[in-house]
Amino acid sequence: MIAIIDYGMGNLHSVEKAFIKLGSEVIVTSDAGVIMGADKVVLPGVGAFGDCMKNLQEYHLVDVIRDVIGRGVPFLGICLGEQLLFEGSEEDPGVAGLGVFSGMVRKINAPRLKIPHMGWNSLCYPKESLLFNGLPESAYVYFVHSYHAVPLDRSIIAAVTDYGEALTAAVSKGNVHAVQFHPEKSGEVGLKILQNFKELAS
Repeated sequence: MIAIIDYGMGNLHSVEKAFIKLGSEVIVTSDAGVIMGADKVVLPGVGAFGDCMKNLQEYHLVDVIRDVIGRGVPFLGICLGEQLLFEGSEEDPGVAGLGVFSGMVRKINAPRLKIPHMGWNSLCYPKESLLFNGLPESAYVYFVHSYHAVPLDRSIIAAVTDYGEALTAAVSKGNVHAVQFHPEKSGEVGLKILQNFKELAS
């Protein structure tokens, strides 16, 4: 069973529909017991970094997320759900993130391009990741963001995209995977990524 974390912020039901299309047993929930008992966990997110962290705290889900990650449960962060895994964001200075990964979320530096970065852009893969098994180089996915994660450990970067600068499009380490783009809005490529996550060993 895949648990999609409901903390009042996120494109929950389009993510749920995508997994249902793949034949997954899935539940959208804020119940700590259900999340901790799930085979896999997904953290979506849209909105502002600070608001999302506030909601996670108010829903008492910060320690739950850290617990499932610490126990090795396959975990997928989507869009802001990826950014929340880092230590903090320039979007809301002083607000601590989940701190799963070292590094900060920075504003995109693309002075000649429109911010937010919105629309389809291609991926390249600096390292192998099970999340991208079977995908071609330069596969296109759908982005909507003004900030991107800058990991201290560059070896966790699983995909990058170019938008005025090289942007972190995905990170992967151990059981934790996260993408800046929206796989649920990325057509067949996005479904393949979610299928790869679904098939990860629990």
